Amino acid sequence: MQRLALAGTRAIVDMSYARHFLDFQGSAIPSAMQKLVVTRLSPNFREAVTLRRDCPVPLPGDGDLLVRNRFVGVNASDINYSAGRYDPSVKTPFDAGFEGMGEVVALGLSASAAYTVGQAVAYMAPGSFAEYTVVPARVAIPVPALKPEYLTLLVSGTTAYLSLKALGGLSEGKTVLVTAAAGGTGQFAVQLAKKAKCHVIGTCSSAEKCAFLKSVGCDRPINYNAEHVGAVLRQEYPQGVDVVYESVGGAMFDLAVDALATRGRLMVIGFVSGYQTPTGLSPVKAGTLPAKLLKKSASIQGFFLNHYLPEFRGAMDHLLQMYAGGELVCEVDTGGLSAEGRFTNLESVFRAVDYMYMRKNTGKIVVELPPSVNSKL
Repeated sequence: MQRLALAGTRAIVDMSYARHFLDFQGSAIPSAMQKLVVTRLSPNFREAVTLRRDCPVPLPGDGDLLVRNRFVGVNASDINYSAGRYDPSVKTPFDAGFEGMGEVVALGLSASAAYTVGQAVAYMAPGSFAEYTVVPARVAIPVPALKPEYLTLLVSGTTAYLSLKALGGLSEGKTVLVTAAAGGTGQFAVQLAKKAKCHVIGTCSSAEKCAFLKSVGCDRPINYNAEHVGAVLRQEYPQGVDVVYESVGGAMFDLAVDALATRGRLMVIGFVSGYQTPTGLSPVKAGTLPAKLLKKSASIQGFFLNHYLPEFRGAMDHLLQMYAGGELVCEVDTGGLSAEGRFTNLESVFRAVDYMYMRKNTGKIVVELPPSVNSKL
């Protein structure tokens, strides 16, 4: 018999009984919910994903939490996920989204030893693009409140923190180039490099983003729609750059390789310019790469957050402390400047993905899922 701690009463009941129960505010958790489901493998998010409106609300197992999502994060890699690139054996349908934040409304008996109904948690787990998500308690991260700023740290912040710590070799006086610097993870790479007393260059796509980058300490923002990145780097940094935090790929990757200093390091965080293509890749000048690296004793390393999960919780705790202490800006973009307004429901996830790939966002794109009309939150 599987048992469940009910919200509101904290009673332990037979799971077969709890098909309709009360949340901690006294409003009913419905038997059905909305969620986004990948129904066709494709890097085109609109073609790949379907909004299903009458799905059963899942029940948590013994070690699980049932989280009512309040905010979900949108990532460039959501279309890699919808294309099945992370697991070639995956079969449709499967749930979309992989980071969210909300309140615990029910939990399994074992999970109740560490978590309580009503607690705010963030998580990185499949199926976040839904009104309710079952989250293993072992991967949940307690957060002080349901603020979207905390969600920016979960994937984007920890990626910057862990990659720079493991691979960056940052020290005072080094020159660091961050591509897509005003995006979800770029904003953190800029700030963390400045904390290490580095000189930071950041590429972006508009004057407004340049202004944002200056506000978080970037020494030399480059609007690539107004200045040629390669020319700026050659003219202003003839000795090259020591570290590159690179997430764009294609021509930007090539420019970054050419700009490396002797013994310079380039970290591949992603290659977003290619994600919408059938292969997921954007062409680079690979044929000359070995010679360029040898000539400068330079190196290139990849970073994938899933390979650093043992360090993930510690990184998140550290970033939460930095934010609480006023040491970190967590810029959130909820689509307020988009043509159709803020991203405020699951249907707006489609617009949010489009908005990202049109390079409109400053900071981390977050979609808010307002509480149901029955909720008092």
